[in-house]
Amino acid sequence: MPTTKPSELRKLPVQELQKRVQDTKKELMELRFQASIGQLDKNHRVAEARREIARIMTVLSEKSREAVAASNAEANAPTPKKPRAKKAG
Repeated sequence: MPTTKPSELRKLPVQELQKRVQDTKKELMELRFQASIGQLDKNHRVAEARREIARIMTVLSEKSREAVAASNAEANAPTPKKPRAKKAG
């Protein structure tokens, strides 16, 4: 799996990012297993997989912070004031 740029990851929906994390974690587990029994030819793939997971997790945390900030902005938005009734007299 080739590495993906963070700018490309930011365009993806959260569900797709979560699926990619799961897939990359499975790949990492397989790579570690291959390394332990001496069948891994490309040792650098372990580090690449770990970095890919970190990239995706970073984008996921950015998206969650954006969602929280947006909900806080809506909650703190000023409500329009009602006009006061004029006093008679």
